Amino acid sequence: MANPSLLILAGDGIGPEVMTEVKKIIGWLGTKRGIAFDVEEGLVGGCSYDAHGTPLTDATMERAQAVDAVLLGAVGGPKYDDLDFSVKPERGLLRLRKEMDLYANLRPAQCFDALADFSSLKKDVVAGLDIMIVRELTSGVYFGEPRGIFTEGNERVGINTQRYTESEIARVARSAFELARKRGGKVCSMEKANVMESGILWREVTQKVRDEEYPDVALTHMYADAGAMQLTRWPKQFDVIVTDNLFGDLLSDLAAMLTGSLGMLPSASLGAPMANGRPKALYEPVHGSAPDIAGQGKANPIACILSFAMALRYSFDMGAEADRLEQAVETVLAQGVRTADLMGPEGGTPVSTAEMGARIVAALDASL
Repeated sequence: MANPSLLILAGDGIGPEVMTEVKKIIGWLGTKRGIAFDVEEGLVGGCSYDAHGTPLTDATMERAQAVDAVLLGAVGGPKYDDLDFSVKPERGLLRLRKEMDLYANLRPAQCFDALADFSSLKKDVVAGLDIMIVRELTSGVYFGEPRGIFTEGNERVGINTQRYTESEIARVARSAFELARKRGGKVCSMEKANVMESGILWREVTQKVRDEEYPDVALTHMYADAGAMQLTRWPKQFDVIVTDNLFGDLLSDLAAMLTGSLGMLPSASLGAPMANGRPKALYEPVHGSAPDIAGQGKANPIACILSFAMALRYSFDMGAEADRLEQAVETVLAQGVRTADLMGPEGGTPVSTAEMGARIVAALDASL
């Protein structure tokens, strides 16, 4: 039986630094757990542009389509700000999402007990928080046509089109309901059905999928702006939230900051099942390339490590190993170990990117 295959695209800025710590975990699984991966590496984003004149080569795109999962670090940086839009680093990531048809973006917002005081919200509001936002990723206003900047009369007009088909809504709704069945059994669908026709269709299709296929899952509907308010008022009322591309972008970033640091938050982008039954998948930390701290050992690798934990769970059917890795992270945080982004008034033991990775590996050793 072939080893599971993984394509690592470390990218720009702090991407290579945080990915180095993931490689330690992969090595540990091979040495201590007898779990070997076939790992390839490639370029994406600014580093790919520097080497090849494009943010993603056709060869790398082909490899991404062939492997069991892609793990990405971060893309972009100010040195690429003046590039033409078509070759900006972010276009490489968008191409991966679009051509792999990664329509369901899973963004967990989990507050570890050791960091409950680190959130800007009161401790009792965020302590124990564990929600999942499922964002539709390949349609909606970011991809709808017509789009562009046009001249009408004596002025320019910017146009973006919010467009969804029933099938696009139904498949991301199914992803949310499937996740809810494995969690708390609740889904809240968020749109703007009060002012947008696409929101009306979103609500109707989501309700139909629930009624016909998932009657065991509780479904509620909420306007997206009210959802933003409720996320900051009492986020623990939610289990799984499903929403469109634009609102998902906004709401998932809002939920991310409930936990105190973007450096803690992973994500998974999942598509249709491949021949082996596993979904096409790309995993990446929510944070950006943070070029201001790149190369200084200040980056928090936990979001990237937890993204790999999501890969273990959703792409490789290794839920027990994912649990072990997540528990190791929680153990290290409970010991007061902190990268720069986690150093608050309560203090802690300051560590570098590499040392945080080493501490997590030590916690994995202790779990055996």
